[in-house]
Amino acid sequence: MLITIMRISAEMAKAINDQISYEASSANAYIAIGSWCERIGYDGSAAFFFEQAAEENRHMLKLIHYLNGVGAESIIPAVEKPPSSFESLESTFQFGLTSEQKVTKAIYDLVDMAEKEKDRFTYSFLQWFITEQTEEETLFHTILQKFDLLGRDKLAVYQIDQTLTSVRSQVMSKQTSQK
Repeated sequence: MLITIMRISAEMAKAINDQISYEASSANAYIAIGSWCERIGYDGSAAFFFEQAAEENRHMLKLIHYLNGVGAESIIPAVEKPPSSFESLESTFQFGLTSEQKVTKAIYDLVDMAEKEKDRFTYSFLQWFITEQTEEETLFHTILQKFDLLGRDKLAVYQIDQTLTSVRSQVMSKQTSQK
């Protein structure tokens, strides 16, 4: 049994449910990208994107638990079919960066709404997401930089793919040490 500690506005609940939908769509897209990478033979990238999908699912669940905890209905969305093929490995990471930037904007919009409504409880809850989105965007920027540094020929792309099993943990631990 959940104990409701506070109520949020219907508008805020709807906006958080919209965010749940964004997180679900992102997770689905990352699974599709991981699947494409696996079919092509980019094993490091496949593992990376499958982990990204799990991360987006964790975000979605965090939002669902929040709504449940404040006595609002969480709505589990249907999601559209994501793309199933991509131009290149680099384009998958550009897709990921663009997706993370959209999610970041949506989080900022939620924070603005919480400020406007003087909903300090939700505002405080959303601070974790701001930090998380900064990390996510940095991660994708870091990977895209590797294409500029190493190149885009087959050997360079192979090397980038091979490093991706450890890139996520390296970037995240670097950011944690900087906090």
